[in-house]
Amino acid sequence: MLDIDKIRSEYPILKREIFGRPLIYLDSAATSQTPRCVVDKIVEMYTTKKANVHRGVHELSQEATELQELTREKVRAYINAASTEEIIFTRGTTEAINLVASSYGESLCNGDEIIVTAMEHHSNIVPWQLLQQHKRIRLRVVPIDEKGELRQDIYEEMFTENTRLVAICHVSNVLGTVNPVKQMVAVAHRHGVPVLVDGAQSMPHIKVDVRDLDADFLAFSAHKMYGPTGVGVLYGKKSLLEAMPPYQGGGEMIGNVSFEKTTFAELPYKFEAGTPDFVGIAAFSEAVDYIGRLGIDRIAVHEHELLLRATKGLESIPGMRIFGNAEDKSGVISFLVDGIHHYDMGMLLDKLGVEVRTGHHCAEPLMSVLGIEGTVRASFGVYNTVEEVDAFVEAVDRAAKMLG
Repeated sequence: MLDIDKIRSEYPILKREIFGRPLIYLDSAATSQTPRCVVDKIVEMYTTKKANVHRGVHELSQEATELQELTREKVRAYINAASTEEIIFTRGTTEAINLVASSYGESLCNGDEIIVTAMEHHSNIVPWQLLQQHKRIRLRVVPIDEKGELRQDIYEEMFTENTRLVAICHVSNVLGTVNPVKQMVAVAHRHGVPVLVDGAQSMPHIKVDVRDLDADFLAFSAHKMYGPTGVGVLYGKKSLLEAMPPYQGGGEMIGNVSFEKTTFAELPYKFEAGTPDFVGIAAFSEAVDYIGRLGIDRIAVHEHELLLRATKGLESIPGMRIFGNAEDKSGVISFLVDGIHHYDMGMLLDKLGVEVRTGHHCAEPLMSVLGIEGTVRASFGVYNTVEEVDAFVEAVDRAAKMLG
C-alpha cells in the first residue's frame, strides 16, 4: 500500500488554502503537481551544474551532458525501448506529435489517409490538418459507442491501400477510456501501417512498454508525470527515425556545415536542434525515479479506487450525467449536472477549494460527438485521498443545489 500521508508531505503546494479552504487539486490530467525531489534537482542544476550540453570540454558541460544522457537511458528503460537512439527529447507531447507530422509527413502523398479517433486531443488532430495544407491527405475518424469506447469493428474496416498512419490516444483525457492500443497496433501492422500513440494521459498512470505494444511512435510529457514543464519525449522505432528528415535545423543536430552542404548528426541528435532544456531534462530523471519508487502498478490501483469512489458518489446526485463508462478506464471523470453550465459549476467548486477543469478540454470534436459544449472534469494523482474525493462529491452536491 502507498503511504499517502508521506507522499503528500513531498508536495508543499498541497498545504495551501484556496479561499480559506484546504486545497483539493483534481486537475492532474492537465498537469500534475511536482514533488520536492524534482524541484530540488532544478535548484541544484541552476545553482551548481548549469552549462550547455554537448558543447564543451569543461567539467560543468561534461556533468550536464552526463545528466541529460542518464535521463535518456532512464526513459529508455522505463518504456523498454530498444536503444537510447530511439529517445528524442522535445518540449512536450504536442511538439513530439508535430515532429512526426512534419517529418514523417514529408513522405505522404496526395490521397494518403491517416486514421485518428473521435476522442483525440487537439494535439493529435491539428498537426495533421496543418499537413493537409500542403499535402492533400485525408483524415478518417474511428467513432465511439455509448460507453465511450472505440468501435473496433469499424476501425478494422477502415484500412485501405492509401492508409499511411494511425494516430491514436492511449487514454482519453475526457472520457478516461483506456484504448486497446496493443490490439489496434496489431491490426494496423497487418496492413503494413505504422502507429503513433499519444501517451500523455497513460504514462503517469499505467505501465507502458513500447515493445510489448509494438508501437512505432510514442509521445508523452514530463509535466504530467510529476516532472517539470517544457520537457517531453518522442519515442520512435530506429528504422523509421533514420528514414525521416530533420524536424528543425540549427546547432546540435549537424554533422558538418558549409555554405554548400550540411550533413546531419546520428540519432537521436538529428531531431534535437538547439539548446535543449537540459535543466528540465535532468529534473525529469528524478520524476522517473520517483514513479519507480512508488511503483506504477500501485499508483494505478490507488487512482482506480479514487475513481470508483468518486463515480459512486457523483451518481447519487440528482441530474448527474457522467461521460465515459468504459470497462477499462483511467482516473478521469467528466460530468455535467442538468441545467448547470460547466463554468458555473467549476467556479463555485473553486470557491469551495476544489480545483477542477472546465470546458472542452482541447477535444472540441469529441464535444460535438457528445452533443455538448464542455464538461466539468476531475482527474486524480497519486497524492489525492479518499477524504478529498468525499469532499469533492459533497462540494458538487452543494454547488448543484445552490445553482439549481
